[in-house]
Amino acid sequence: MMLFPPAFAWLAGLWLLAAGTGAAAQPSWQKRELNREFLAEGGAFGDLNRDGEHDVVAGPYWYEGPDFTRRHELYPPQPSDPLKYSKNFFAFIEDFNGDGWPDVLVIGFPGEDTSWFENPGTAGGAWPRHFAFAPTDNESPGFGDLLGNGERVLVCMSGGRLGYARRDPRDPAAAWTFHSVAPARENWQRFTHGLGYGDVNGDGRADLLAPEGWWEQPAALAGTPAWKHHPANFGQGAQILVTDVNGDGRPDVISSTNAHGYGLAWFEQLAAPNARGDEFQRHEVLRADGPGKTNGVQFSQLHALALADVDGDGLPDIVTGKRWWAHGPERDPEPNAAPVVCAFLLRRDADGAARFEPHLVDASSGAGTQIAIADVNRDGRPDLLTVNKRGTFLFLSSPSQP
Repeated sequence: MMLFPPAFAWLAGLWLLAAGTGAAAQPSWQKRELNREFLAEGGAFGDLNRDGEHDVVAGPYWYEGPDFTRRHELYPPQPSDPLKYSKNFFAFIEDFNGDGWPDVLVIGFPGEDTSWFENPGTAGGAWPRHFAFAPTDNESPGFGDLLGNGERVLVCMSGGRLGYARRDPRDPAAAWTFHSVAPARENWQRFTHGLGYGDVNGDGRADLLAPEGWWEQPAALAGTPAWKHHPANFGQGAQILVTDVNGDGRPDVISSTNAHGYGLAWFEQLAAPNARGDEFQRHEVLRADGPGKTNGVQFSQLHALALADVDGDGLPDIVTGKRWWAHGPERDPEPNAAPVVCAFLLRRDADGAARFEPHLVDASSGAGTQIAIADVNRDGRPDLLTVNKRGTFLFLSSPSQP
């Protein structure tokens, strides 16, 4: 039986709510604590030693799968002060020099550099560091196939501009080139919150999303044309995600609405703009107006979001958590509340309405600025990785509860 102290009584309600729903088999995970030091706020999965197993990258270490008991250094470890910040906010895996060995991309503190660490392969030893790009602004940059050509690019803001940075495949050691998609804005700076990409209008091309709306990728990119801006208000949250929530064939948007406060919402794309000219209708998953609860649940500082079908029903679910002590123990709403990791399971009703049911993953770890997802144990269900001021945590899916 799961017990919670009185101060966290709502967690018991959350767990009971999730366990009591019978729409699909309930997901569950086995928690593995890989490290208790504050080394980074993001991590990634990848097969770094090419043995066919997923490994974990978190801060200065990579951990060998499938048991994750052996760790190796990428660079000299230097734990950070939990009252301050690390120099490692995000990690991604990619073979940058084409030698067949996966390398590690590290996005550092907001407004500073992005670099990649070269896999030494069978020779072992040091991982040489290569500068890629600076400054990488915004607190939710991404790395993905924005352009639809199989090449992953760095999606970010830089010097007041919104856009993406591309590497030169002919010269892996060269600095990356930034491509702006919109005129510069003074409020686009290193600590801006909220950024994402996805195909908003269903034309087969991924678009860019920021707090002020979305920018439509043009059919041709020669000459670095400006992308058409569609105004909207997606809040000041974390990753901005694109998926069809209610199954009407139109892509919708998901984001937390205040990365250091309260609020999680999905934004329904309307068939046509309403009388006010809005393209989206906001639906709250968690309330944004303070400690009031939705379905008996509320927590603050949702600074990392990801999508995954965690319960195997074919629908995209939200995975998020509390960024514990984002600004220390005395700032932001409820900085010392339980550092939860939570999945919100998407349900579609017969009348076409969509809703998200909360499901507690863990109450003593939390999230940083990135949540990594992969099927590590090959059971057909996603496994989770969170890295933050409390340590490095791996959640391996276990047999479904009835």
